[in-house]
Amino acid sequence: SAGTSLVLDLGQGSFARLAGLVEPSAISAVAISHLHPDHFIDLVPLRHYLRWEFRPERRVRVIAPTGLADRLDALLAEPGFSAASLAVETLRAGSLIVGAFAVQAGRVTHTEDSYGFRVTLPSGGPGLVYSGDCGRAQDLDALIRPGDTLLVEVSFGAGPVPPGANHLDGHDIGELARRTSPGRVLLTHLQMGHEEDATLDAVRERYDGPLSFVQPGDAFVIGR
Repeated sequence: SAGTSLVLDLGQGSFARLAGLVEPSAISAVAISHLHPDHFIDLVPLRHYLRWEFRPERRVRVIAPTGLADRLDALLAEPGFSAASLAVETLRAGSLIVGAFAVQAGRVTHTEDSYGFRVTLPSGGPGLVYSGDCGRAQDLDALIRPGDTLLVEVSFGAGPVPPGANHLDGHDIGELARRTSPGRVLLTHLQMGHEEDATLDAVRERYDGPLSFVQPGDAFVIGR
């Protein structure tokens, strides 16, 4: 919106798809929900692109839980690897501004330092709520407003979630949507071995609003 591009997580394979949609060096910021590699590892090709494709090299803002830069530096055994092209700042619960967007970050149950996000225009209206990885659906209640688009993980499909896994299933999401009344629910992060149709049925036991899995290349207009 208004020239701002915000990326929420950048896991394996994401950079190539991203580069097919926008100029990566023009991204306003990348917000990382937690420090599992499937949510941040393509910061490595982004860093290489920014560092070596341009003269002078370019930089992108990265907002992430404590320790991201150290992990990337350790991966390459190169102190300062991240700082060369990524302007990494520490993510904490609360509000921040990224260009045209107001972002609310809220702690969720997963790792010791995991977050979900609500992204809106500062003028208000419906927003996008992204769960990251979340093991307790109630943690998302404070982020969701009626009419929002909810992009939510459903790792364990129709369920159940194994004890201690710290992920969600369709029944969790259906109950979450029933409580919070989003305008649309988009499902993602389904683990292998779980069926989409059965997962949708599990959500619909408790929620009868717009519901679908996201697929590569999908585009949605939010806030209109």
